[in-house]
Amino acid sequence: MAERATHRDRLRALEFEAFVAGAGGRLLHTATLLTGEPSQPPGAYDRAEALLRAALARTYTDWDRLHGGDPYDRARRELALRFAREARRHQRPRGGVLDRLTPIERLVLVLRMYEEVGEEQTAALLGLPGDRIRAVCARAVATLRAAGPRRGVPGRGTGAAPAPRRTP
Repeated sequence: MAERATHRDRLRALEFEAFVAGAGGRLLHTATLLTGEPSQPPGAYDRAEALLRAALARTYTDWDRLHGGDPYDRARRELALRFAREARRHQRPRGGVLDRLTPIERLVLVLRMYEEVGEEQTAALLGLPGDRIRAVCARAVATLRAAGPRRGVPGRGTGAAPAPRRTP
């Protein structure tokens, strides 16, 4: 009996390692966006790595209970919930584009725009009404738009409208 349990544990560990190998990079990028830490140079994102490690540890403990569920969804959910609980730690500006946003705005924007999580699913994940998610997302986008021109995109964000064409 113990031999079967050991085999099951090894299989579980191998499945989880394969999942982390495939999804770890994207989850780390999501954690980096949430914490506002720079993604370069490697090792410069201690908080994002700690956040991801905690989320993956929780996902691993729930691995057997997923039963055909999406492990990426579970890991992303845990990442978002941990960030929301620890948001006050991530409020110091670090020079990124998302630093202008509050932690909840950053969380909603990353989930909705980067992770492409639906409005209803984001609302359910965070335990907020859909109207609030919509309002927070709109406010975050407006804040980023008002922040100024986009780098590398000539003529964007200058506030100047093109001159209207005159017809003879």
